[in-house]
Amino acid sequence: VQLVESGGGLVQPGGSLRLSCVASGFTFSSYPMRWYRQAPGKERSLVAGITSAGGSTNYADSVKGRFTISRDNAKNTVYLQMNSLKPEDTAVYYCKGIGVPYWGQGTQVTVSS
Repeated sequence: VQLVESGGGLVQPGGSLRLSCVASGFTFSSYPMRWYRQAPGKERSLVAGITSAGGSTNYADSVKGRFTISRDNAKNTVYLQMNSLKPEDTAVYYCKGIGVPYWGQGTQVTVSS
């Protein structure tokens, strides 16, 4: 199993980033997927989730209205569109399949002026 996150970087407050996570080694289209994040000195927390077919999504209150999770099962990829970024969004972002006991290496998002 591999989960490879990408798309992170340094962005100014109010800016946008689109994260991608390419999955392999399991039947991607059968699994709900989630994005998590971990800020320095804090526990990893759930950011957003999406069902296996992409028909339903859920978000942490802190990102509702700013972040959008989506997926392309033909490409084994889950995305996180992040708009109106705030300094408190700074963290390493990870994707994970529900029931899949593996994590990727994560991608760093830094929001700073």
